[in-house]
Amino acid sequence: MKKRLIFVVSCLVICLVFAPSVWSRSKTIKIGINAPMTGDIPKVGEGTKFAAQMWLEDINKAGGLKVGKKKYKVELVIEDNESKAESAVKVVTKMIVEDEVLAIVGPQSSKQAVPAGSVANVYRTPMISPWSTNPDTTKDRPYVFRGCFLDPFQGPVLANFITQEFLFTKAAVLYDVASDYPKGLAEFFREAWEELHGPGSVVAYESFTTKDTDFSSQLTKINRSGAEVLFTPQYYNEVALIVQQAHELGWSKPIVGSDSWGSAETVKLCGKDCYGLFFSTHYASAGATGATKAFIDRYEKKYGYVPDDVGALTWDSLHIVQQAIENCGNITGKIEKDRQCVRDAMAKIKSFDGITGKMTFTEEGDPLKCAVIVKISDKGEFEFFKSVCP
Repeated sequence: MKKRLIFVVSCLVICLVFAPSVWSRSKTIKIGINAPMTGDIPKVGEGTKFAAQMWLEDINKAGGLKVGKKKYKVELVIEDNESKAESAVKVVTKMIVEDEVLAIVGPQSSKQAVPAGSVANVYRTPMISPWSTNPDTTKDRPYVFRGCFLDPFQGPVLANFITQEFLFTKAAVLYDVASDYPKGLAEFFREAWEELHGPGSVVAYESFTTKDTDFSSQLTKINRSGAEVLFTPQYYNEVALIVQQAHELGWSKPIVGSDSWGSAETVKLCGKDCYGLFFSTHYASAGATGATKAFIDRYEKKYGYVPDDVGALTWDSLHIVQQAIENCGNITGKIEKDRQCVRDAMAKIKSFDGITGKMTFTEEGDPLKCAVIVKISDKGEFEFFKSVCP
């Protein structure tokens, strides 16, 4: 009798210990947000967080996320990756192992998304990076997706745009050699440019290292190179320094950027030095219509400024995750099984109509979508200039 009593009590203890976790997973869906809230690009993290919170508001207003015939409460697990690769890896590991998230949105920057994606893939947890354009983010990683175009597409887009718009044949490039995104995009741009204009037509190919703030040596070489245009695929905190220092050194020719210029902070930091410049990006806020305008208006009213491309891409990525979860049709409460279901459902999404454009996904988890060329107006607004599609 005593042994039987001990056995029953032991069973009850086991049930009490493990049942809450299973119940929690079956009643609450956790989504991880891996974002740079501090570090070099905190505005990117802020835009990510704000867009995610807006998405969660809609889920809560609907009474939860409906999967099959049931509605589930959704919890966002928002973690700061400090704009560092090692921190992004720690964050993604914690989310998967400790927080037991169903899916992860982010990191944004390729420097963090590439190593974090490796971890997510090993743990078979679906991850979508809204903003990472480096091919390695999703390469050979069936559990990793993205919500943006890739640099092998963006590089030629910019090379062709500059050639057609300005009729230039000599270009200079200035990039951060220690960061995956600018390093990769600089290479794709140079390759595309030299295919158009021949070997040696990139007359200056200058680099620096993350956290450098003095670019006078590189810009002096660029000035003397005979380049007609400067391409710099850097983040908003570096763009202002590069553009302003170039002008101080007498550079008066066009400077062209990439989607990393799309932050609300770019013009704030750069001021009139950036007026009239062009960059490629994922959407243009000025002149937006329909669902895109509705998102912009709501965001601006709530947070006091126009959302950048990171916010818009995060919004789209969360809706892609939402569609995949809904398409699962059932949440079992067994996290490994449910993650697999979400991953498989995400891989089957062949088309998605987002606020950053229509997307058709490849088998690698990459969307085929248009790029937008934006001009910074004399009012500091990001104006739509033209669209370039695959």
